[in-house]
Amino acid sequence: MPSPTQRSLAHLREEGYVVAIVERWNPHARIRQDLFGFIDLLAIRKGETLAVQVTASGVSARIKKIMESDYLNAVRDAGWRIVVHGWRKNSKGRYVLRIEDIS
Repeated sequence: MPSPTQRSLAHLREEGYVVAIVERWNPHARIRQDLFGFIDLLAIRKGETLAVQVTASGVSARIKKIMESDYLNAVRDAGWRIVVHGWRKNSKGRYVLRIEDIS
């Protein structure tokens, strides 16, 4: 079963983006660290840079995390669009993507 990150990678590539995973595992702290504290994926296509936070649940918690970030204004000032990808299963057992635009 693909992870939420893998599902978002596939979705963004279908939308025509070139995508990189920018979340990294820190073995010393034993935690995952996002780029600028809130970016899991960085996606680009002509004229657009998209910063993506991916989650299987807790979209509102991720939005709160982004809104409290010290780097939010710098990312916005760079012209990057910021979105949260929230994945959940619907009543038929299929994964459904909810996209919340934070820009």
